[in-house]
Parts: sequence; C-alpha cells; structure tokens
Amino acid sequence: MGPNFLFAPASRKTDVSSALTRNLVRLAPLGLLVLAGCAGRDDLYVLLPGKAKTGALTVTSGGERRVLDQPYAAARVTRTGSVNARVTTEAEVRRAFGPALAAQPGRPVSFYLYFLADTDEFTLESKQVVNQIFAEIARRPAPEIVIIGHTDRVGSVQYNDALSLKRAGRVREELRKLGIPKVRISVAGRGKREPEISTADEVPEPRNRRVEINVR
Repeated sequence: MGPNFLFAPASRKTDVSSALTRNLVRLAPLGLLVLAGCAGRDDLYVLLPGKAKTGALTVTSGGERRVLDQPYAAARVTRTGSVNARVTTEAEVRRAFGPALAAQPGRPVSFYLYFLADTDEFTLESKQVVNQIFAEIARRPAPEIVIIGHTDRVGSVQYNDALSLKRAGRVREELRKLGIPKVRISVAGRGKREPEISTADEVPEPRNRRVEINVR
C-alpha cells in the first residue's frame, strides 16, 4: 500500500498514536506528515515555513516528545516511544510531499494599484507593474478575487463613493480581459471612508487613491 498523507496543524500537540488510530486526514498550512506503508511504521513530520512566522509543532509518541519550531525541522517516528528529530531541506520536502503540496490552494495575496486624481486611470508607477500583477492572478487556478476601490478625502461622500466603485470596476474589466470569469470577481467601493493615510478633508493624498485586490 502506498503512503498516505496527513497534514498536522502547527502550534498544537500531536499524538501520533491516536492520529493513526482515528485515521484522520486534515489540512493545515504549516505541518506535514507522511505515513509510510502497511508493513512497518515510518511517520515523518515536517514543519514548513509560514508567510510571516513559522509557528511550532509538538510531536509525541509514548513518553517521547519533540518540539519543531524552526523551518523544515522534522521528526521521524519508526516505533511507539521513539521520536527522532532532524532537519530537512526544501528540496527533500518537495521530493517527499510534492503531490500533497501541489494540491494545496495558493496562499491569499493582496495587491495595490494607484490612480490619478479624479480618474480611473492608473498612475505611471502602477502602469509599470499592472501586467505583472494581473499575470500572477491569472496564473492561479480558479481564483476568488475581491476588489475594493478607495479615494482620497477631496470631494463629497457621494462623489467619492461613485469614483471608488468606478476604479474597482476598471480593474475587474482588465482581469476579465485575461479570461477570469466575472462570477469569480466581486467589487466594492469604500469612497473616502478607509484611507491608507489619515488626512483632513480636502487633502489630496495620492496613496489613498487606490484599489486593493485580494486573491485567494
């Protein structure tokens, strides 16, 4: 029988014996476990690096206990009561867990694009990166995209609500040109309610004239 895969959540205690008994299969972002074969026991836990921080994973078997708290730290259990710590590499993890890693959804990402005052036209800086951002989004299989438009604090609430929604709609249309279905894109306009940089009314702050693109 080939290996089965179990993802073990980081930052919690994992009882190897009970996990095997219950035959659970769960998904979590940071911990991996491969259960090898029917003939013998060879359970390998690996702690993957997180986006901001790695977290920790505790592996116990019988009276033996190991805490994994560094990227690619690993623990192997070959029999009850034996937990052997080691360090793996990214290459080793990809060889051992390649299919499981490929099956995971991409991590959520966010992008910002900025606009000229009173328009839905991108700034020069945003024009230089917009194609790279859109290509990254299009590369993801079946992305779910939320686009939120914003403005600076110049003008009325009604005017800025309409302008922020227009900016979000502009980004949506650009994404649709790449073949992303409309049903996978939602848009909203927040007007001047949520500035990136706090200012008084009627202050033309360029960093507030933006669209936030959240992709998961």
